[in-house]
Amino acid sequence: MSKKNLVIVESPSKANTIEKYLGDQYEVVASKGHICDLATTGKGGLGIEVDNDFKTRYVIPAGKKQTVKQLKSKVDKADKVLLATDPDREGEAIAYHLATNLDIDLDENNRVVFNEVTKQAVVKAIDNARKVDMDLVDSQETRRILDRIIGFKLSTLLNSKIKSKSAGRVQSVALKLIVDREDEINAFVSEEYWSIVADFNYDETNFTADLVKIDGKKAEISNKEEADIIVNACEKQPFTVSEVKEEVKNKKSRPPYITSTLQQDASVKLNFSSRKTMMVAQKLYEGINIGTAATGLITYMRTDSNRLSQVFVDDAKDYIKQQYGEKYVGKYRSKAGKNVQDAHEAIRPTNINNTPNAIKQYLSNDEYKLYKLIYERTLAALMADALYNNKSIKLECGKYEYSANGRTLIFDGYLKVYPDNGSDAIVPTLTENQTIIPEKVEGKQHFTEPPLRYSEARLIKAMEENGIGRPSTYATIVDTILKRDYAKLEKSSETARTRVFVPTQQGILTTRKLDEFFSSVINVKYTANMESQLDEIADGKMDKLTSLNEFYNPFMELIDNAKEHMEKIQPVKTGESCPECGGDLVIRKGKYGEFVACSNYPSCKYHHDLESENGVDHGTCPECGNKLVEKRGRFGKFIACSNYPECTYIVKNEKKPAKETGELCPECNSPLVERVSRFGTTFVGCSNYPKCRYIVNSKNKGAKPKKVSKKKDE
Repeated sequence: MSKKNLVIVESPSKANTIEKYLGDQYEVVASKGHICDLATTGKGGLGIEVDNDFKTRYVIPAGKKQTVKQLKSKVDKADKVLLATDPDREGEAIAYHLATNLDIDLDENNRVVFNEVTKQAVVKAIDNARKVDMDLVDSQETRRILDRIIGFKLSTLLNSKIKSKSAGRVQSVALKLIVDREDEINAFVSEEYWSIVADFNYDETNFTADLVKIDGKKAEISNKEEADIIVNACEKQPFTVSEVKEEVKNKKSRPPYITSTLQQDASVKLNFSSRKTMMVAQKLYEGINIGTAATGLITYMRTDSNRLSQVFVDDAKDYIKQQYGEKYVGKYRSKAGKNVQDAHEAIRPTNINNTPNAIKQYLSNDEYKLYKLIYERTLAALMADALYNNKSIKLECGKYEYSANGRTLIFDGYLKVYPDNGSDAIVPTLTENQTIIPEKVEGKQHFTEPPLRYSEARLIKAMEENGIGRPSTYATIVDTILKRDYAKLEKSSETARTRVFVPTQQGILTTRKLDEFFSSVINVKYTANMESQLDEIADGKMDKLTSLNEFYNPFMELIDNAKEHMEKIQPVKTGESCPECGGDLVIRKGKYGEFVACSNYPSCKYHHDLESENGVDHGTCPECGNKLVEKRGRFGKFIACSNYPECTYIVKNEKKPAKETGELCPECNSPLVERVSRFGTTFVGCSNYPKCRYIVNSKNKGAKPKKVSKKKDE
């Protein structure tokens, strides 16, 4: 029996799709992401020998040992091995770790990269295999080292001083944006101002004109008295047309999506979280059966480039010409902005003929909505500009100058497939020196408003504009801030659907202390500069040791200074005395939340659960009549008798709805969710139960144990 060629990808669903493209000579298997991670042993638990040129020590997690064993067996039997992990730095690092752990020759052309999971793209990539790019690997490892050192050192320090759960190179800067915005809002002083509007009706057309200048200077009206003077001077008075301008203007479509703009639009238009957007996009990228075969429907969804391949552009233009006519075909030129790696194309459909309606029956509701968003944005980007007839009129009433503007659509262009929310405003045909009397002139009171809090879309936009993080990290950053309880998403006054970040007291405290002791490192400029250095390492323009050495010593000086001078927050006293030693009882934070303990710990180890939260009365025990209190166990909160252990009564937990974890099942690619068993314990399993019985960290039937570890670093 002849040996097969082995292709290793990251995702099981992608493996299934690709194997159908390549035929019997190939076997495609999945690594299910990274197969190794930095150790948490050695000096400081970093897994990094700082004094030995930052040498790293990687280990294979327990949950990945079986995967590695299976992959090794297949590699040993294969004729040729190809590493087809994701086309980014993270994917390059995974390919490198696969090679080093599975004894795959790094000097061979065995790295396969494709931007879309289609047969044509995959076959072409295999024919053009290259070596693993060590510059990309070095860039990813440098990022990992920086995040490990900053994350571990800062997290340990802040936890010991102010009980904050974690800090990080990018996470803490994103949190700073949220806290700084809250400070701006709190410091904002609203000011009154007025506008003056004149309403006209001419030739059966209603239109309005706004006061723009007084004596040739910008109109600034601060109170009602000033507004009344102007209204009285202009009301029922003739206005003279001083200027009429009419010109045709074009309106260009927006470029196709990149990661940040897709997450922003999906948040605003579909009410998707950034995590949900990326999960749905991942499915569209990896492949969906659309009747004839499984195929990837969009290109790689982690990108900061709006570039499109010429082959796709040509196909799309032919499609536009056939469907809408020659005049709807536009020109497209991609523009590279600052901080853009330009490693991939924009997010686009892989086949312009796969219209949303044509494949709707094969997609879930969320998949259809996101695919439609991507498809229409891409198609519009390649269509002709919309044309408007713009008309502007200046009118004068004494020393007061008013302006009226209108537009009418001449040619819809890209608006035929991607309409905007703008509306046309019509102004009548007037001539210079013509006079016209307003029907009404009125003053309108306004007050300046504070800046808006960050919604998820606005925060991602701010991170992108400031060079904080990269496309693959936006969703993780947002999740981490929420999980650490540094901020909450609350309903905004803008719309019922919009939710905004409001920092918690712990988030504010964390930012204050980082500002006080680490302002030279935890700031937008430094973080953006570090991202630029990582780009230079990826391009082979900078050595990773140079970057790490420049960072490490100054950072450790800041850590040492903070250890000495940062004030440690003392636990809150309950006002009660310890029944064992007479010391003060205080509220402490533990792994499972707050509890009451003796202030003389560790000499006195007395402690008990915090009996209630926010004064909630849980009632009395039906068995002994004592008070029911909230307790915390290894699986979280529960209500039990305060007379334990004499009375062991426990209130049974009600079944809670499953909550998505943001990760996918390695067996069927469905979302992994948190569930509560009939015994009240929490576990993570596949949402596709009972069809799929995958369970994390369980010995139940059908489970495949998988270690899930909490990391302090990003």
